Parts: sequence; C-alpha cells; structure tokens
Amino acid sequence: MLSRISRQASNQEKTAMTNLAAFWEQVVAVWQMSVLGVSINRLIIAAGIFIFFLLVRRLIAHFIIGALKRVVTRTKTEIDDLVLDALEQPLTLAPIALGVFLTAQALALEGAGADAVTKLVQTLVAICIFWGLYRVVTPFSYLLRPLERAFTPTLVEWISKALKAFFTFLGAIAILTIWGIPVMPVLASFSLLSVAIALGAQDFFKNLIGGALVIAEKRFTRGDWILVDGVVEGTVERINFRSTTVRRFDKALVNVPNAKLSDSAVTNFSKMTHRRIYWKIGIEYRASVDQLREIRNGIEEYILGSDEFAHPPEVSTFVRIDSFNESSIDIMIYCFTRTTDWGVWLEIKERFAYKIKTIVEEAGSGFAFPSQSIYIEQTSIEAAGVISPPGDMPSNN
Repeated sequence: MLSRISRQASNQEKTAMTNLAAFWEQVVAVWQMSVLGVSINRLIIAAGIFIFFLLVRRLIAHFIIGALKRVVTRTKTEIDDLVLDALEQPLTLAPIALGVFLTAQALALEGAGADAVTKLVQTLVAICIFWGLYRVVTPFSYLLRPLERAFTPTLVEWISKALKAFFTFLGAIAILTIWGIPVMPVLASFSLLSVAIALGAQDFFKNLIGGALVIAEKRFTRGDWILVDGVVEGTVERINFRSTTVRRFDKALVNVPNAKLSDSAVTNFSKMTHRRIYWKIGIEYRASVDQLREIRNGIEEYILGSDEFAHPPEVSTFVRIDSFNESSIDIMIYCFTRTTDWGVWLEIKERFAYKIKTIVEEAGSGFAFPSQSIYIEQTSIEAAGVISPPGDMPSNN
C-alpha cells in the first residue's frame, strides 16, 4: 500500500516537472518571439534603456544643471548665468538623443530600420546644437552693448534677430540634408515663391527698408517722444521690421508703418537740449513808460537770476516791448528752461507766472483784457448852428 502511494507521488512529481518544463519552453518561446523582426527580450531591454535615459534627463534637469547654476552664481560676470539658462532646455534633450542611440543598438536593427534610427539620432543632435545656438544669441547680445554707442539699441536687437533667423535656417538645412532631401531644389522653389510674394509684398519691403533707414539715421530710439504731423504723437515702444509701435499720451497703441516714418518729418522732442517758454503778456494802455520799463526789467532780472533758466550765450533770451495791440501793450517773453522734463517744466512755468503777476502789480499796473471804448460827443444847438432861410426873397411877379 505504501509503495503504491509512493509510486503515485513520484508519478505526480514527474508530471509536475514535465508541465513546468513545458511551461518554461512556452516562456522561452515567447521571450524569443520576434515582433517586426525584433525579439521580445531585445524590446524589453531597449525599453529599459530608453526609460533609464528619460530618468537621466530628469536628473540632469534637476541636479546637474542646478549644481552648475550654484557654481556660476558665484562668479562676478552675469553672462555665464544667462548662457546656462539659455542652454538648459537644449541640454535636457541631449540624453534623449543618447537614449535613442543606445536603444537602437540594443534592438540591433538592420537595413531600413537602422538607417531611420541613425537619421533620427542625427536629427536630435542637430536640434540640440542649433537650438542651443539659437538660445545663446540672447545672452551674448549683452556683449554687443558697447556697439550701442556707435549704433542704437534697436539695431543691436535687429542683429540678434538676424542671428536667430540664421541659425534657424542652418538647422533646417542640416535636418533636410540628414534625411537626404536635396537642399538646392527646395531653395530654388522658395526663390520662385519669394519672387511671387515680393510682387505682392512691396509694401512690406518698403517698410523694412524704411525701418533700416530710421535706425541707421538714428531718428529716434525706444522711449523717445516723437511727433509725426498728421500721423501720431507719443512715446516709441518698439521698432519692428515692418512697423514702429508708438504709445500715444492717451495710452492708445498705434502701429505706424516704417515707410511713413522714413518719408515724413519726425519731430523728436526727447532730443531737446532745453524747453522753450514763449509768451506775450498784455499790459494796460494807461501804464506809463516807467512802469513798462520796470515790468520788463523785473521779468528779465528774474530769468537771468534763476538757475532754472538757461542763460545767454547758451540760448537766446528776450524780454521786450513787442507791439501795440488793440487793447494792450504787449511784452514778448522768449526764454528756455534747463530741464526738458515736461512735469518739471510745467512747475517752472507756474512759478514764473506767479512772479510776473507780482512784478506787474508791484509796478502799479495791471493786465489788459480785450475791450472796446465808445466815445459819445455831446454838442449844443447853438454850437451846432441853425440855418434859417433868408428874410425877403425877390418875387417873380
């Protein structure tokens, strides 16, 4: 009985081992099964490699770049901080390119698949390089600041934009070359397209040239207060390739085509060396010559004695009896303040107006205002004379 039970147990154990061996054979068969010519084991290993480099990308973003930032913050220059900030995103793409390359090596692709993966890796590398160059233009534009003395900040900004467009163009050509797309036919097709566009975009190129002329001639820069008669008056906020953005004093935003700015007379108030005050004040006709002289001399002494006003020969200054008006004797005041700030200029004008009124009142005179005088002459009848007919007229009888 015991021997029979032991034989049964032995048979069951053998059956179980046989089943496990058969199952393992199925597992090995699935493991070695190929999907699109690639075995499952290679796919799993490749997926593990790619996931690993995704994690490495996170590590680079959070730890390595963070450590570099702590290092560059200790330096005296600011350019290295700006360069690192610009290269942060392109650097986080580099592990992806490496991960794709090692994943392809683990898959052991052949033929068209291997060629496609190679081009993909080269494309990612090209994107990293030219993306980094594109972003580095901005921090390195700070190195062009010394050129602002010879040129303008707007021209330096245009140079930065041109460099970004250049690197974008080179990157596109590199990627097209990697994928075997002929560059010259594409450029030729673009040239034909550009001719067609140019025929319908003459205004754009006219505005582009106008903007270049505005910058080259230094008519105005960002922040200047300008006036274009019949067009706009306000503060320049931005000079773009096609138009210039001007903020009016009512805070409305106006985009003015550059061609109009290059062809029109532009008054740049921000380039003023002084601000002018030009007044004519009317004094009553009953004022004597001595009073007029006292008023004129008092106003002139105030201007020449105040540091708020510019003095000859730096500027022209006149306080003169100017004309005999219909109801007043006019005194012309022509002078300049040292400040060009509008708010400060208004304050100086206000104090000047108070002083003029004080000077006129202290001279015992007053300001004239438009008036008319009507003179009525009264005469007596005797003075007027009454004509009577002659006494005896000869008769015609």
